[in-house]
Amino acid sequence: MLPPPGIRGTFRTDIRARAAYAEGAGIYRILPRAVCLPADVADLTRVVCWAADHRVSLVPRGAGSAMAGGNVGPGVILDLTGMADRRLEVDRSSRRAVTGAATTLASLNSAASQYGLRLPPDPSSGRWATLGGMVATNAAGARSVRYGSVRSWVEALTVVTAEGELLRLRRGEAAGPTTRAVRRFVHDVAPELHGAASLIRDRFPSTRKNSSGYALDAYLRSGDLLDLVIGSEGTLGVVTDIEWRLDPIPSYRAAVRVALRSLDQLSEAVQAMAVARPSAIELLDRSFLDLVATDTVAGTGLRFPSVEAVLLVELEREDAGSLRDALEVITARLRSIAYSVDTAFSDLAAERLWAIRHAASPILAALPPSRRSLQVIEDACVPVPRLGEYISLVRQSAALRGIPVVMFGHAGDGHLHVNLLPDVHQPGWEAATAGLLDEVTDAVAALGGTISGEHGDGRLRAPSLTRIYGPEIVALFRRVKDAFDPGGVFNPGVILPDDQPPISRLKVGTGATPLPSDIEQGLRDIEVGGGYARCRLELAGEVASH
Repeated sequence: MLPPPGIRGTFRTDIRARAAYAEGAGIYRILPRAVCLPADVADLTRVVCWAADHRVSLVPRGAGSAMAGGNVGPGVILDLTGMADRRLEVDRSSRRAVTGAATTLASLNSAASQYGLRLPPDPSSGRWATLGGMVATNAAGARSVRYGSVRSWVEALTVVTAEGELLRLRRGEAAGPTTRAVRRFVHDVAPELHGAASLIRDRFPSTRKNSSGYALDAYLRSGDLLDLVIGSEGTLGVVTDIEWRLDPIPSYRAAVRVALRSLDQLSEAVQAMAVARPSAIELLDRSFLDLVATDTVAGTGLRFPSVEAVLLVELEREDAGSLRDALEVITARLRSIAYSVDTAFSDLAAERLWAIRHAASPILAALPPSRRSLQVIEDACVPVPRLGEYISLVRQSAALRGIPVVMFGHAGDGHLHVNLLPDVHQPGWEAATAGLLDEVTDAVAALGGTISGEHGDGRLRAPSLTRIYGPEIVALFRRVKDAFDPGGVFNPGVILPDDQPPISRLKVGTGATPLPSDIEQGLRDIEVGGGYARCRLELAGEVASH
């Protein structure tokens, strides 16, 4: 493949560069046709126009830490992290910031903290997650129970469309007919969406969080096109700049750790705490507690032999008195429910209570090659009163197939993350995993849930959208996609499925595509050590750009 004419950035088709971008976080290994690192927005626009002219698919990518496979694919990987015109501007008086898509959440919050401000959504990948990637998946994190997901904090976006035009979208302002994408949408699709408003209301999950499909419900509420771009996983265009609302950093923080003897008490405990407006309510299932029970591995020194779940709660306030009052309210309401309640008022004591939450990741990452941690049914969100029911169902379904699981998540939102630990040397493990995914997806639909609370559909969940939304809504998703990207250039197979089954093209197992051994080890090191900030071309070595 020849590079786009006039490109000033990096474009590589050698096997080592392609191998270095064959994986992200999550389960997939897909060798791309080429890798491109545009030099700036003008360079990016040139690449997009070339791709449209030559019918070449593009896979926009930031740090590569997204879980569902939207950051890998068989087309040209478009790595946005090397663009020179990266922005980071914080305005203290308006509590706003303007950033480039490749700017990280950590960088934004470091700059904003100098003025006592922050962007509240806090995904666990926040140290390296790019802000464009967070927009792409409508990311959230532990604090979503109080602050919501990324969508509510985005004020404006700049997007490169499939024709290489710059589209600027601002909340509360109608997008003028300045680009072909907007004209197609306004003329062909918007009337259909308004005509189907009641169907959309009925079919969209009634959950606190949802990052699955295109946000037709949010668009109908706001009338803002940027609500369709947020959460679209690079399938409608490439975001280059974002304007954010920021929030003051609370002065005081406290924590509560609640142990429950039964999952039947989960919903009641969450509701009891909601009155105190916590910023986070995190769930650690029995499977999680068992994983970190070995003190020499986890280093927490904590064991919970008589409980089925632990809840970790964060409270934030502007003054110490109201924080103490909130703690007293929570402890009083939990006395008749919980097996035990521990509180911490200082930042240091709160960190100690929360230490167990961070203990599992290094253990899961360091599992032997025969038993890898796979994120397959890892992002479902159900109505909060049905979370305990969902956990029990996942436990039973996994046990029937002999697949160990580790579960944790955001209890305040009814949102559960599940890590499967199959023996990938055991014959038939792929079929068992696919069967578990099928059964759990049907259960999520029956519970009124969504298959993605904050990580997006990617390639993993795209084939399941019809089961959640029904064919009429998925047909509307396709109309949105066709209006913005009529040539199918941007991330085909993501949100709207291709012909590949979800449990295929895996990074583990006998069917995994072979890679150069040093690059394969380098990708594994990134996964184990959380090294997603590293440019993958470092793994490939120096080769001429063109």
